[in-house]
Amino acid sequence: MSLTEDFLSNSEEQEIVAAIVKAEKETSGEIRVHIEEHSDLPVLERAQEVFKMLDMHKTSARNGVLFYIGVKDRHFAIIGDDGIDAVVPYDFWETTKKMVVDQFKTNHFKKGLISGILHTGKQLKHFFLIKEKMILTNYLTKFHEVNVSIKKNNNIFITVFSAVSTCAI
Repeated sequence: MSLTEDFLSNSEEQEIVAAIVKAEKETSGEIRVHIEEHSDLPVLERAQEVFKMLDMHKTSARNGVLFYIGVKDRHFAIIGDDGIDAVVPYDFWETTKKMVVDQFKTNHFKKGLISGILHTGKQLKHFFLIKEKMILTNYLTKFHEVNVSIKKNNNIFITVFSAVSTCAI
């Protein structure tokens, strides 16, 4: 198996998807997690490219959040679109990054992602409560070197764009 496939088990992926569903409930915000093995691009540039590739910048309130992980490179970034970046507290992205990375440092990748996703969901609910229910497409994406493999799930996953927080994991 590849590093990307080994990063999370199927049951861990399902728990992350469930966290996204919970975080996105009653909000127009969209959260996605993207996991890939390697990119030749700098982490922020690659995360922004994935954000656009997943059309996360097309949410009407510009409130998408992407959790990006480069497994082999040990890269992590959170990208939030303009709408959410304009309303969250000034230290939100750094606080969320620290929450995730603290777990990553002890190889608790699922726990780190879930804590970051749920923390993000609280902000989305506070600032982007929906008035009418819409169905969001949810993703956990994984890239394998040259081949692209996208996993779709009937649950919710991540969004983010202009605000950026990164670190090595």
